Amino acid sequence: MEISENGFVLSDKKELLDLEAIHHYLSVESYWAKDIPLDTVKRSIENSLCFGIYKGTEQVGFARWVTDKATFAWLCDVYVKESYRGLGLSKKLMSFMIFHPDLQGLRRYQLATLDAHSLYEQFGFSPIKNPESQMGIVIQNAYSKASE
Repeated sequence: MEISENGFVLSDKKELLDLEAIHHYLSVESYWAKDIPLDTVKRSIENSLCFGIYKGTEQVGFARWVTDKATFAWLCDVYVKESYRGLGLSKKLMSFMIFHPDLQGLRRYQLATLDAHSLYEQFGFSPIKNPESQMGIVIQNAYSKASE
């Protein structure tokens, strides 16, 4: 799938993804994946449904869904480069992704965010009901050089 709007292209074509740009953003600029190794980013992309936002040849945004394409999808690694924020690209990306054929008919869509609640609420996300029923293992600073 691919759409063009106002000089931007949104696409699910993995061959368009700029692995180096994605790695740079995640490892240097994000709060959730500091110091993530390039190989980890590569494997995460290989095993996810990925979306990019492009201005010419520059990748300006990214998001990926970890999904079985039948029952569950986890949205993660969503970003728009700072110099392109305020143009509605996050909303366009969410609108583009939410109607993707591989994400239809699932029983659960989930994500975690510290600062973008109002964006995701526009697309039907809400705080998890009964969070006490959910569990996880969280490895703090998993990618930091100090944990090696």
